[in-house]
Amino acid sequence: MARKRKGRDISGWLVVDKPTGVTSTSVVGKVRWALNANKAGHAGTLDPEATGVLAIALGEATKTVPYITDALKAYRFTVRLGQATNTDDTEGEITQTSDLRPDDAQIKEALNAFVGDIMQVPPKYSAVKIDGQRAYKLSRAGEEVEIAARPLWVEELVMVDRPDADHVTLEMTCGKGGYVRAIARDLGEALGCYGHVVSLRRIWSGPFAAADGLSLERIEELARTPELDAHLRPLEDGLADLPRVTCPRESAARLRNGNPAHVIANNIEYGEECWAALDGRAVAVGRLMGGELHPHRVFRDA
Repeated sequence: MARKRKGRDISGWLVVDKPTGVTSTSVVGKVRWALNANKAGHAGTLDPEATGVLAIALGEATKTVPYITDALKAYRFTVRLGQATNTDDTEGEITQTSDLRPDDAQIKEALNAFVGDIMQVPPKYSAVKIDGQRAYKLSRAGEEVEIAARPLWVEELVMVDRPDADHVTLEMTCGKGGYVRAIARDLGEALGCYGHVVSLRRIWSGPFAAADGLSLERIEELARTPELDAHLRPLEDGLADLPRVTCPRESAARLRNGNPAHVIANNIEYGEECWAALDGRAVAVGRLMGGELHPHRVFRDA
């Protein structure tokens, strides 16, 4: 018999503006404690030194995490030109240097190669698995790491500031699996001057924005109070990128039991993934086929 989790059976999303110097996992733990929640997880890791939006799912909302992980995300980051490091950020050792400094026009021209469908090699110091081992663990052990290139969709990559000759600030909107450190590394190589990330902030992720996030200090101030509960956003926010269909009341029980059931849909293609709502609350996610939703993810009745 499974042991019952401690804490409240609470569902929803809490948007955090993560500070530097803490891991995404530790933020999840802090939020879970502050809300006395029995289940929590995050939608997309941020490096410890990165800041910005970290969306924490609680309870039933954890079932919607994959849809936020797959959603578009936007980052603002500053690249130090003229230096490469072994980690592609400031945490590593400088491995190569150059006195060359491209001008603004050269940088803007080079950015074009990183927009659209691109192939990207993740940093050697990353959580990518190689033969079951994390790449960063192998790299720290002194092993030579070779990581295969992976596809990435980059919606937009633009220069927004040039503080000085050594630095350039960029904003990127991309899909799942993008490494900003790899963009900085590859841009530096394309420009012939090397580069690494010196600051990184995730501006938004799917429907969640850093501007709407709570600081860890504020979360600690409001811990275990109704005021913190009031900042919870509904689990349905995690389904914002999926089309919605209406669930007749008589279909709800069948869907929650994992069985196909009739739904009311408009302008949705056969086989398209969507979510069914009853009185605005999510009942199930599935694929629409012949007027019925075939569920593959269901939500408990509140």
